[in-house]
Parts: sequence; C-alpha cells; structure tokens
Amino acid sequence: MEKSQKINPFILHVLQEVDEEIKKGLEGITLNIAGNSRLMPVERVTGEDFWILARILKKTPYISGLDVRYNCISDVGAYYAAKLLQKNKILKYLRMTGNKIENKGGMLFAAMLQINSSLEKLDLGDCDLGMQSVIAFATVLTQNQTIKGINLNRPILYGEQEESTVHIGHMLKENHCLVELHMCKHHIKNCGIKQLCDALYLNRSLRYLDVSCNKITRDGMVYLADVLKSNTTLEVIDLSFNRIEDAGANYLSETLASHNRSLKALSVVSNNIEGGGLVALSQSMKTNPTLSNIYIWGNKFDEATCVAYSDLIQIGRLKPDNTDVEPFVVDGRLYLAEVSNGLKKHYYWRPTDGEACSHSSNAGFTLVPVGQHI
Repeated sequence: MEKSQKINPFILHVLQEVDEEIKKGLEGITLNIAGNSRLMPVERVTGEDFWILARILKKTPYISGLDVRYNCISDVGAYYAAKLLQKNKILKYLRMTGNKIENKGGMLFAAMLQINSSLEKLDLGDCDLGMQSVIAFATVLTQNQTIKGINLNRPILYGEQEESTVHIGHMLKENHCLVELHMCKHHIKNCGIKQLCDALYLNRSLRYLDVSCNKITRDGMVYLADVLKSNTTLEVIDLSFNRIEDAGANYLSETLASHNRSLKALSVVSNNIEGGGLVALSQSMKTNPTLSNIYIWGNKFDEATCVAYSDLIQIGRLKPDNTDVEPFVVDGRLYLAEVSNGLKKHYYWRPTDGEACSHSSNAGFTLVPVGQHI
C-alpha cells in the first residue's frame, strides 16, 4: 500500500500457505519462494518484490528460513535483504543461489555480517560475486562467530593468483565456528589447496569442505592426504570434477587406510582415476571403519574396480544408499551402473515427484546437518 505496488502472486500464494502453518502453531518455518519450481507456475521475485517481503518478515517471529534461489533479485534486492538482516534476530537461514547480486550485493552482505549475530547459514552460490566481495567475506568471518555454513560457489574471478583462496585460508586459521564451506568453481589449483590445507592443521571446526569443479591435480592430494593424518574434524570432502588421477587417489587411500578415522564421506566423481586408484580406495574401506560413503562415478572402471566395489556392497561394508554405483552382470561379467546418490544431487534442481531432500541423494547435508538444508 505504501508504494501502491502490486504484490507478486507467487509471494502471495506462499504467504497464504505460511499463514495456515502459523495458525496450526508452527514456528521455525522456512519460506520457500524458489524461482525454479516445476510444480506450480512461478512469477520470479525481483528486487522490488523483496522490499515487500522484507517489510513482512520484519513483523513475523515465526519464519527462520528464507529460500529465494533462482529469482531476479539484483543488488537492489541484496540491499533490502542486508538491511533486513542487520536488525532481524529470527532469520537463521538464507539461500540466494543464482540471483545476480554481483560484487556490489556481495559487499552489502559482507557488511551485514559485521552486525548480524543470528544468521547461521548463508548461500550466495552462483551470484556472480567478485574478488572484492569474496575477500570481504573472508575478512568478516575472522570475527563473526555465528555463521556455521557459507556457500561462495562460482564467483567471477580474474587473474591466476588465487587471492581469494589465500584470504579464505587465513580466515580458517582464525575462525572456530564455521562447519560447512563450499568453494566450487573457484579456479583452485594445487597452490590454493595447499593454502587451505595449511589452515586445516589449525582449524578445529570445519566438518564439510566442498572444493568440487576446480583445477586440483594429484600434487594437491599430497597436501590433503598429509593434513588428514592429523585433522580429526573433517567428515565430508567433495573433490568431484577435479583431476587427481590414480596417484592422487593412492595418496588419499594410504592416509585413510592407516591414519585418518574421522572422514565419513568422500566424493571423487569424474577425476580421471583408473582401476588402480579406485581399487586402492576400496581397499582402504576394509581397514577404515569410519568411511561410510564413497562416490566414484565418472572415472575409468576396469573389471577389478567392478569386482572390488561389488564385494564391498555384497559383504555389507558399503551400503547401496551410500555410493553412486550398483553392480550388475552381463554375460557372466560384472559391471557398475550409476545410481542417483551423492553429496548434494538436488542442489541445483528438485525432482517433480518424491523427496527433494532425500538422505541418499544429499548425504553431505545429512552427515553434517548445519541447521536446515535449504
């Protein structure tokens, strides 16, 4: 009414559903206004729509989570969101994935985190953040002690110096609260993973590290394998879509077989690993009682690989829900088929039927539950 602005019918529909939940006495409600819903027609939320949303959220104590991924919220919407969170003490989870708030919007969120003391999980993946805002987040998180999970996937970075990784490494040495860190598509190379591993010798809070879709090779696994000998905190590591090859898999399997007893899940999907490295990882599971989830699809399977993982599943050491392969036989020979399990299969999309947050498809969030998975 104040701006004589028509309210987005999608927001109106969701708010009416929330009203019904509030009437039932429910609290801690997550407001789901994701723009990629395939189950109902959606008019995507803009920055101006977010102004209305912010006004409503100021006045309700029942909503603790907000999911506005894949909408058209630019830096204008980021301004309203940051302003809301400077004063809001109720909202604990915010997912902005895929909204192009860019560097300007990222800087507004980083400034907000200097004031806000209630937000626990913030997802700014695929938001076109710039180098300046990524460094600002790293700097703010040396002081902020309430954020437990942050997603900084796919920033727009220029240059090959990996400044962002250096700053995040420094942050991990100082921060003792962060549990979940996503750095997918950060152009991390071996020098960058070394920066992170140096910090992990000192960090005692991080449990979920996602460095998928980067440029890490087998040399980077020397640093990771070494830190895993002494780090007792990390429980989930996502190395999908790198290039660690056989040698990198062997470094990891040696540590997992003889030293590390805290890691629960490892994803090496599409890492150009051949039979020798894959079999070595399977052998490490026989001596390591803690590692329960392993994801290997997209590598180069030979017959020995198929037999090794089939044996693990057959003897009950590897549960079918905890891996992304399933054995089958054709003409007396064993093969592996892909199964839709993983650490975060439903991060970028949601199925049209069935559970969008099934444990086997989103095992990373199940093993390391940082508040709600939004």
